Order: sequence, then structure tokens, then C-alpha cells
Amino acid sequence: MKKRFLDKIRGIEKPYAETGAYWREWERAAKEAHPFRYWLVEVAFERIEDALKWPIKKLYNAKYYAINRWVDQSHALVAHPKHIKPGQWQDLDYRILHCTFDELVDFVEIEKAYANYRWDREKSKQLSWWQGGRWRTRTWRSAEAGLDHLKWETGLSEGAPRSQAESAKEILFLYDWWVNVRPNRADPMEISGWSSYCDSFRDDILGVLEDDETDTGPMLDKIQELETQYDEEDTEMLIRLIKIRGYLWT
Repeated sequence: MKKRFLDKIRGIEKPYAETGAYWREWERAAKEAHPFRYWLVEVAFERIEDALKWPIKKLYNAKYYAINRWVDQSHALVAHPKHIKPGQWQDLDYRILHCTFDELVDFVEIEKAYANYRWDREKSKQLSWWQGGRWRTRTWRSAEAGLDHLKWETGLSEGAPRSQAESAKEILFLYDWWVNVRPNRADPMEISGWSSYCDSFRDDILGVLEDDETDTGPMLDKIQELETQYDEEDTEMLIRLIKIRGYLWT
């Protein structure tokens, strides 16, 4: 209702969302078509509205500060409790990997999930009052909605930056690697046979294996080989994530 009213006064329809280049062209065209009407809506009305909403804006600012500080913790990279429990110590090399990729998961399942509804007026009606608008906090997540939005972005071509589609594909890949691939990597202890070898001692009640002369060198070498391979894969994926950091925003 408000948008239709302002469009009539302005004399030109204002879109909901467009590229930066489009907005610059729209602003130029709107000023040339109706200079005074453009000023009335975009300048005068905006200043009047700001003055009327000043008290409520102060309350919202306080609310956003509290949420950003203690709920979203938007000033920091935070790992999920399943990886680093609050109060638990982890070295920096471990924190860099897990905090960064856990934040990627939040980016997909929370921010991209909200974007899946935010720019669609019909879909946004499905949200509860606390899931959207001024009262929204980053306390609800939907992996399905976030992935749907990214899949939609991968199909963007005409009129959209190619980098947006390509970065969406990379985000999908890295998300899948962290959530599905990496947790299911084979355990080096199991593949090398070291776990079975150690279990044999625990199960040997009579201690007949005390003088076992098995050459454990190959097993230990296999463990080191796989751990090195996994570490190199982690580093490669972390570098790939850093390379697309310029597209991790909504």
C-alpha cells in the first residue's frame, strides 16, 4: 500500500531490488522525469519519516546491539558446540578451520535461508513474526531454504554477474564438503589396521601377544600418509573459501 502511494506521488515506479547500475539509471531517469516529485518522496518524506520514527529507531538500535553482541556474536567467528564446546581450549590452527567453516554453515542455513524468503513477497508471508522484519534474529535456520536459494543463484545468467552464479556453486561445494564429505572421511587408524592391532592386545586376556613381533612400521607410515593427505585437503578447502570471501554477504 505504501509503495503504491509513493509511486503515484513520485510519478515513476520504484523497484524492490536491482543491481547498482540499474539503481543509478533509475535515479537519473526519476529525477529527469519529475524533479520536484522525486525530491518530495526521496528527500522530504524520508526526513519527515526519520523524525517521526526517531524514538522507535533508538529502541531497535538497542535491540540490534544486544542481539549482535550476545546472540549472533557478529563481531567474531564462532565454532559450533559440536566442534568446540564453550569453555574448551583449542589451538589456533584448529580454530581457524572449524570456526571459519562453521560460520559458512551458518551463512548458508541462516542468512541464505532468510534471503530465500526475504526477496519473495509471497514466500515471506510464510515466516512467523520473529523470523523476519525488525524482530528477526539469527536464531532459526533451514538448510533446505539456504540450499534452495544458492541453487537459484547458480542459474543466474542474463542480467546478473557471472561471478554470483560461480560463487554460489563454490559455496555449495564447500558447504557439502564440510557437512557431508569431511565428517565421513575414513579413519586413518582403521584403514592402516592400527586399531585392529591395538584391539588384539586388549582382547588378549592371557597375554600371549606380549612377545608379538609384528612390524608396525607400515601401519604407522599409512597413518602419517593419510593424516598428511587430510591436512592438505583441509588447507586447500580453506584457501578456496578465503578466495570467495567477497561473495559471503546477503
